[in-house]
Amino acid sequence: MIKRKKLPVALTIAGSDSGGGAGIQADLKTFVALGVHGASVIACLTAQNPKRVLAVEPCSPKMLRQQLEAVFEELNPAAVKTGMLFSAKNISVVADFFRNLKLKTKNLKLIVDPLMISTSGAKLLEPAAIKILTEKLLPLAALVTPNLDEAEILAGQKISSIEAMRGAAREIFSRFGCAVLLKGGHLKNFTEAVDIFFDGETELLLSAPFVKGVRTHGTGCTYSAAICAALALGHNLPHAVELGKHFVTSAIADSYRIGNHFALGQVSLDTLKNPAGAGGKIVGHSSHSASGCSGCS
Repeated sequence: MIKRKKLPVALTIAGSDSGGGAGIQADLKTFVALGVHGASVIACLTAQNPKRVLAVEPCSPKMLRQQLEAVFEELNPAAVKTGMLFSAKNISVVADFFRNLKLKTKNLKLIVDPLMISTSGAKLLEPAAIKILTEKLLPLAALVTPNLDEAEILAGQKISSIEAMRGAAREIFSRFGCAVLLKGGHLKNFTEAVDIFFDGETELLLSAPFVKGVRTHGTGCTYSAAICAALALGHNLPHAVELGKHFVTSAIADSYRIGNHFALGQVSLDTLKNPAGAGGKIVGHSSHSASGCSGCS
């Protein structure tokens, strides 16, 4: 009799990208590549392509809740990520669901990709929803993964340097009590994509050279999905973040052409097996170290 392997389950709660490059589609491709079973809850539909978002239509709160109930009734995800939730009502549904989960899922790891503003500048979250996100959902999260624009909103300060990123990460941790991965890929005048992770004890500076000649779409979704997959596989949070950085770097490097655009190449398990092969570097230290970061100068 054939012995079937058992895969951990990772869940994405996000928007559907009709262009297939971001959102639910990017998350599920990442889950497959990293060897976990991907479940999905669609929070909104987008009319979207790699160039722009034409329209957004949120799922009804009732249907969103029923999708969550259906997944947890039988599949018991080990890790969950949220992406584009869009409306205040739907953020409340998600927050209320996880606040009231039974004890069997008490070790569940929740990653919140806040998706307020896309890297192209499109607004992906209703203004009224930001208050609900910060007051109800972020306190439940194990990790929040803002880009620079989102981090400025969450931290209430401008960010124009790596040192400012470090300060903002600490401020976000202090305000909401969750670990922070602040993505600095759009810092001006830098030759590398630099991110800061901070969880109250450990700080990591994660960097990788920019891949020239490629304009990417869906990197934030892929990054947080890779971290979610690593958590579902049993890695601790700092290591999961390192693996996520290596995976998204590899996905950018392996991008392929679709029409006049690029799509990320989420195609290999090698990142988790041999993360050093993805390039880039990690500099880590305790939060109790001196103010100068050895990897930030």
